[in-house]
Amino acid sequence: MNSSRQFRSSLAIYALGVIGSFLVVIALVWAMYRYTRPVPITGNRAAERKKALIDMRNAETESLNTYGWVDQTKGIVRLPIARAMELVLQESKNPATARSNLVARAEKAAEVPPPPANKYE
Repeated sequence: MNSSRQFRSSLAIYALGVIGSFLVVIALVWAMYRYTRPVPITGNRAAERKKALIDMRNAETESLNTYGWVDQTKGIVRLPIARAMELVLQESKNPATARSNLVARAEKAAEVPPPPANKYE
């Protein structure tokens, strides 16, 4: 009789441990859901996001369709996409020249500038 009572008490402790573990996990999930939920989007926030998207797309369109400097000190420019495709087609007619030009441009773009001169030497 004593061993069956011991078995029931150990079974009850085990069951309470399992139920307690589930309750802790449920509490953690609820806390993570509550504290990591994003702020609801209001009308003002939606308008801000729409304006930011329009500005970003306008900047992308401008960078794809206009000339500009990428790095003026290294002499790297941005070409309109249509002109860049024309140049690639033109260079692809002579692969050896295209390869040498590509290597020269890559070396120029990866060139590390010299360190600034020390004024106190």
